Order: sequence, then C-alpha cells, then structure tokens
Amino acid sequence: MQRKLHPLEGIVAAFALVFVLALTIGFAQAGEVKVKKVALRSNAVLVVDAATGEVVMDKNGDAVTPIASITKLMTAIVILESGLDLQTPVALTREDVDLKKGSRSRLRTGVSLTRDELLLIALMASENRAAAALARSYPGGTQAFVAAMNEMAAELQMSDTRFVDPTGLSPQNVSNARDLAKLVRAAHGYPLIREYSTRGKATVLLSGKQKMNYHNTNGLVRNSRWEIDLSKTGYISEAGRCLVMQVRLASKDLIVVLLDSWGKHSRVGDANRIKKWVETTAAAGIQG
Repeated sequence: MQRKLHPLEGIVAAFALVFVLALTIGFAQAGEVKVKKVALRSNAVLVVDAATGEVVMDKNGDAVTPIASITKLMTAIVILESGLDLQTPVALTREDVDLKKGSRSRLRTGVSLTRDELLLIALMASENRAAAALARSYPGGTQAFVAAMNEMAAELQMSDTRFVDPTGLSPQNVSNARDLAKLVRAAHGYPLIREYSTRGKATVLLSGKQKMNYHNTNGLVRNSRWEIDLSKTGYISEAGRCLVMQVRLASKDLIVVLLDSWGKHSRVGDANRIKKWVETTAAAGIQG
C-alpha cells in the first residue's frame, strides 16, 4: 500500500522541480551568445561572400543611385582590357578639367604622366583629371571610352548600371549595390587594380621631373586591423559618401558595398560596424 504524501512534501517537490527547470534554462541561456542586428547609416548596403555569392547583409540592395567615383573601377577595367601601353606619357589638357562640379585637382594642364601613373592616382586618390585623361587618350576619345564602359557593364550583367563619364562626377552615372558587387568581383581579377586601389600612398613625377605625393582616400587601407584586397571611395552631393571593398573578415572573403552614406565619416563607421558584426556573428556560430 502506497504512502500518501504529506501536503508539505508535495509543495517541496513542486518547488524542487521548478528550481531544476529554472537552473536548466539559465545554463542554456548562459551558453547563448546574442548577436544584435547592426544599425547602419548608409542608405544602401550589400555584403556578399565573394566565393559563394551568398548574401550576408542586404539593405536596399536594388535601389538605383548615383555612384560617384566608384565609377573609376570600371574606368580601370576598360583601360587594362584595352591593352594600351601603360608607360606611354599622356599630357593633360583643358578637356580634362572638371567644368561640371568645379572639383579641385593638383594636376595642371600641360603636365604629363604615364598612363600607369594616371591609373594609380585615379584608383588610389580618386584623381578626376587623371581618369578624364585616361578616357580622352583612349582610341576614339572619351565618347568611345564611355561606350566601352557600358559594354563592359552589359557583359558583367550589370543591368541597372549606366555610365556617361569616366570620373563619376556626373550624377547620371548610376547603379545599385547588387551591380557594384559584380563590378568589385570583376575588378578584383586584375592584380594592378588590387594593388593600386589599396596602396596607402604614392609619389608620381609630373613631366618626369616634379614629384607629387598622393594618399589613399580610404584611410582603412592604412589600418592594420583590416585586410583589404580592393578599395574604392566615391563622393558627390547627389551620391553621398560611397565605399566598396573586397576584404578578409572572419576567414572569409567578403564584398562590401556602402552607398549614399550621410556624414563625412559614416561610411568608415558603417564599415567598422559591419566588421564587428561579421566577426561577432562568426564567433557565435550564427548566420546573420
């Protein structure tokens, strides 16, 4: 015959069960690492695994917007695909002066640089007159060059992209984050673009005589905490602050596209926030 539990014994047993359940849940929660969603100030953001094409982060990735000097990645591709001699000197002319935005340049008309030097400072320092001179000295001139840019965009299946100039000063140069991820992937295939776009600083010779120093417009390339394989910045008022990179984060090669970021330092801030989020997510073993 079974002994009946005393009412107090039943209460104690119930409390014990509740305690064990609470303890179990507490340990489970202690083992979890919560990863917050990242708040970004860029209006369009795309982070893509360069190896698999998997989208890691997407914010307005299809929004078409002016892309400013991100354009110069396509300018570089067209130059390198043309097979033109990079050691040929190119003299700057009044045609290379920006009359649209009145942007400043330290390159005076009349001086000459090699096509290689023009390519370097167009990519690294986003020098507009350098990009304009590269296009003007192309067979058929600037018009033929821009046509080649659009042909390459079509070849890369950048269906929402259109170019009207080689510098990015025109707000009619438009694209979206998805198309620009394709551009970054294509540009990464050229060793010279990888090297020149990530070089921290460089010195060129004007007309083979006067030295002129330039620095990379993306300060992150000089930051030892970043592994950057390709970089390009851009800015005009219509486009906001833009930045595209291919980087190594959490043992993965990622393409990062940031468009129309407000505030002088917001694109760099967004890049750092993405870096922290990716590394935290990887450490937690969670896919974001």
